[in-house]
Amino acid sequence: MIKNMIKNYMNFFKQKVLNRNKELSNAPIQHLRFNGAAVFNYDFMVSLKTKDYPKYLSQAYYLKFGQKLNFKSPKNINEKIQWLKIYDNLPIKTELTDKVLVRSWIQSKIGNEYLKPVLWIGKNFDKIPFNALPNSFFIKTNHGCKWHFIVKDKEEYLNNKNGLYEYTKKQINGWMSQTFFGWSDFETQYKDIKPQILIEPLLRDNINSQPIEYEIWCFNGKPQLFHKYKYNDRHEYRISSAYNENFENIDLIFLQEDINTNEPADNNLKKAVELSKILAKEFKLVRIDWMIYQNKLYFVEMTFTPFSGFILFAPKYKDWYLKLGNMLNLKGN
Repeated sequence: MIKNMIKNYMNFFKQKVLNRNKELSNAPIQHLRFNGAAVFNYDFMVSLKTKDYPKYLSQAYYLKFGQKLNFKSPKNINEKIQWLKIYDNLPIKTELTDKVLVRSWIQSKIGNEYLKPVLWIGKNFDKIPFNALPNSFFIKTNHGCKWHFIVKDKEEYLNNKNGLYEYTKKQINGWMSQTFFGWSDFETQYKDIKPQILIEPLLRDNINSQPIEYEIWCFNGKPQLFHKYKYNDRHEYRISSAYNENFENIDLIFLQEDINTNEPADNNLKKAVELSKILAKEFKLVRIDWMIYQNKLYFVEMTFTPFSGFILFAPKYKDWYLKLGNMLNLKGN
């Protein structure tokens, strides 16, 4: 019943926009969902001219929230992230979104001790030296979000158990021929990344466990909001704790299935904040992500448009749209 209510609600706003603007009604709507899924289909996105981005991004925002996007005077965090996509798309963001190129930049800023080991980098799936890889590994592309696979048992994988080898090969080859920009809602930092395949060891304390991860939200070069979480082993929900800049627990979750435990801040979190302050200096907004393996801190990625600017808080946390928005000064940096 609830799913049908949500579906009817979103269809109402979709139809409202299409009726209001016949020109926009010709744009191919793909599907509606929060936190990452694009509104428009791939071919339409990659065919657009840059000058048309604000118009169609505004439509995507309306379709998801039922609200007009305020580009001239954005207030809440989602509006400001949309503004950043269009008006703060610096070339350095493309470099640092690239999961290969970012490594050199990180090394120049804080050294290489926080970088995850790399087993192989290349452009052709058929040239991956599987015989030289360990039994478990992490395979991903450098130019997307969640474009990755975990291999836990190499022998089973290479024997194509459950069709996994052929499936990953097909998916990765498909990703290598695309830009993630076309699957996003105008996350322009992905647009010009040259695709590569990246293989890392699977850094897990237990093959089936999930790592502790940190998200350090930095506003105008200053870390101000910190998030620690760990997925349960079945990846169904996250055990989560959030902190302010003084490492005090705050009542906040980012995904509605998260469970807030208010754990005290640990030393690894404090170190992640210290390092993030160095990395975030020149950016209006960046979320710097870290993980823990064998009690050692590792850099994961820099995220310049968290949740693509479509954060959907539970009603209890609705005040955080403006709280986060107030932390970000678009005239700063």
